[in-house]
Amino acid sequence: MSIVGIDLGTTHSLISTFRDGEPKLIPNGLGDFLTPSVVSVDANGAILVGRAARDRLITHPECTVAQFKRAMGSRKTFRLRDKTFLPEELSALVLRALKEDAEAFLGEPVIEAVISVPAYFNDAQRKATKAAGQLAGLKVERLINEPTAAAVAYGLPQIDKELRFLVFDLGGGTFDVSILELFDGTMEVHAASGDNFLGGDDFDQALVNAFLASRKMHPENLDSRSLAKLKRRAEAAKIRLSSEKSTDLAMEIAGNIDTWNLTRDDFEELSKPLLQRLRIPVEKALRDSKLHTSDLDSVILVGGSTRIPIVRSLVARMFGRIPLTHLDPDQIVALGAGIHAAMKEKDHALREVVMTDVSPYTMGIEIAREVAPETYQGGHFLPIIERNTTVPVSRSHLINPVKEGQAILELEIYQGESRLVANNVHLGRLKVPLPKGTRDELVVEIRFTYDINGLLEAEAHVLKTGAKFSVVIEENPGVLSKGEIEERFRALADLKIHPRDQAENRALLARLERLYEESLGGQRDYLGQETTAFAVALEKQEPKAIAAAKERANAAARTAEEDDRLS
Repeated sequence: MSIVGIDLGTTHSLISTFRDGEPKLIPNGLGDFLTPSVVSVDANGAILVGRAARDRLITHPECTVAQFKRAMGSRKTFRLRDKTFLPEELSALVLRALKEDAEAFLGEPVIEAVISVPAYFNDAQRKATKAAGQLAGLKVERLINEPTAAAVAYGLPQIDKELRFLVFDLGGGTFDVSILELFDGTMEVHAASGDNFLGGDDFDQALVNAFLASRKMHPENLDSRSLAKLKRRAEAAKIRLSSEKSTDLAMEIAGNIDTWNLTRDDFEELSKPLLQRLRIPVEKALRDSKLHTSDLDSVILVGGSTRIPIVRSLVARMFGRIPLTHLDPDQIVALGAGIHAAMKEKDHALREVVMTDVSPYTMGIEIAREVAPETYQGGHFLPIIERNTTVPVSRSHLINPVKEGQAILELEIYQGESRLVANNVHLGRLKVPLPKGTRDELVVEIRFTYDINGLLEAEAHVLKTGAKFSVVIEENPGVLSKGEIEERFRALADLKIHPRDQAENRALLARLERLYEESLGGQRDYLGQETTAFAVALEKQEPKAIAAAKERANAAARTAEEDDRLS
């Protein structure tokens, strides 16, 4: 039985294992390392995950969903045909597909995983990720921050060196920055910062918005299919601008092809607000670590969106050096998660490495502050463990009740950076009975203990009596309870996911359907004929006929993609 490392991404997900002294990526049923984090439900109620689902974003947007990672830790629901899913459940379907790919590749059961999460994920989002793993049938004792995973993959071969480096991690939906130091076989995180709602998808959306604005149109003027097509073409235009100085973004409107020419300079101008948002977490991490850009030995780019030239230029300008790009930005987090899994498994091929991480957010309690003599105002935040404190950690603070004769001290526990708790994330509460005594006599020591797995224990010690009360923060509003996880695990287990050996055929059909919708005239007729022939061959279940029809269908798809830049 194996323990694997998983990069559960907003746009793509990957899975890895540690074999023969090094981490190795595991291919999915199509032979790809990248599995799109997309889920769709077909007309028969079967679940599609990955490439086949991604193509159905164009042809069947009403029963297909992506980018659900951004809703992790919330009670937002997604309706696909007659089924309703929470973000954890959609993530679980992706994880389950990865698990099955790994079991087919390794030839043995996979029961445990180390899953990477954005460094700036809060407590609720981390617990939701663990719940997704449980729903997929995986034991998830350890989450690793994505920049830390990347740092492991980068730093392990250089473990005997002394290095300070920054990991700049821009994925499809999230942005993270971590500053780390490598010394004496120890990898220490000094600071982490980020933005959970900033990624490559936002650059795509900027192009979509600009195109519609130039045509004096609004998103509500387009149906869901047209909007999905425009978003896909915007992404393709963004990718082309990585190697070309200009490109066309085209859209069929009222039967006519409307083409918008876009230069790299135009794209940079449109992206300025996003580039400014990238600066803020970097500057915050540097301040928290008390380091300057000149103190860093290197800057590592992680995440597929760091391939965007204007992003690389921004990083080069900010740090006065060319960032390191020799490691594949799409794969490095998954490889690092695989190494971390091997460390947890105590693989004999890995020498002992000490790793530390930090708490990405401040954690504390709600208090009332005296705003005038004997006048108190509630809703204020008292930090107990401040952000970027090395974990595991234990910190305490002394408080007193507000009122004389107060019988109960109600501690409301929060996570965040605002001075007011209304702007922070509520984690839980602890009720502390108080003995009789004056306000000054009733001193209560509040102690927070936070471990490497993200588990927070809050303890209240009434000094007058020695009585102690504690709570372990295991659940948050929006996070599934243990009972709900068990119930939903049983429901997900009954869902039929297309088997691995059919994945290639399902993906090809979805690709053909998308290309058919995007084509016109003779090319559309050609694609329609080959799609029908392939579907008929699959129904007959004759291997030779399927192979011949598949070859012709693949040829038709390649021709359409080469001839039509609208795809």
